[in-house]
Amino acid sequence: MSEEQRRKLQGQLWKIADELRGKMDADEFRDYMLGFIFYKYLSEKMQMYADNLLKQDRIQYAQVDVSSSQGKEILEAVREESLEKLGYFLTPSELFHKMAERGLSKSEEGKSSFILDDLTQVLNHIEQSTMGTDSEEEFGGLFEELDLTSSKLGKTESQKNELIVRVLNHLDKIDFQLNDIEADVLGDAYEYLIGKFASGAGKKAGEFYTPQEVSTVLAKIVTSGKTKLKSVYDPTCGSGSLLLRVVILPIIRTKRQSC
Repeated sequence: MSEEQRRKLQGQLWKIADELRGKMDADEFRDYMLGFIFYKYLSEKMQMYADNLLKQDRIQYAQVDVSSSQGKEILEAVREESLEKLGYFLTPSELFHKMAERGLSKSEEGKSSFILDDLTQVLNHIEQSTMGTDSEEEFGGLFEELDLTSSKLGKTESQKNELIVRVLNHLDKIDFQLNDIEADVLGDAYEYLIGKFASGAGKKAGEFYTPQEVSTVLAKIVTSGKTKLKSVYDPTCGSGSLLLRVVILPIIRTKRQSC
């Protein structure tokens, strides 16, 4: 990711923080932001995978009509493949962009469409879709910090909804660049939020995660001259950023050598 792209990402994340600032403690709105970021990431990964599956049929997953018999067949086929390869599943209507788009549509009273109940069901369904699969344990409690009924989001249901719609809208403008193997937008967003809003009053963020610059240097040392590693161990693993960096570097090197 270029410095310009990183600045745009951080600027968008800061706008989201501004929406939540003053309503809750920094570590609380950080958790909300991370939860929605994970939802967006899973959604975009799901959509990209499904679009690739349907590419030969010239069908885009987001446009599949699940009310038709053909749409239901497509949905079931994609579901089976996704659970096998990704470990989770979302329907077209549950995709992040679709939810953000629905929230922006206005009612006759000029208010954002109410999406909180449906959004809660979507987040629950992501976890439920993994039941009985190898990924069930990994997805358990993934969105437990996203309490959309919290009074901290607003005094009324309408106020809570308006706030969440604005947050989703800001986040929807971030391109995770999943097709770019050298881009780690999710990792950069995660590290930025952890670094800026580390939990615990008076404590430095460095106590909770390895800064990106440090993890990059360490990863380069460990992977020097290698394209494959049998195993890697981090005795003080926290956010996992160091382990992720070790995995990514050999892949990037291999891609550059093949260019």
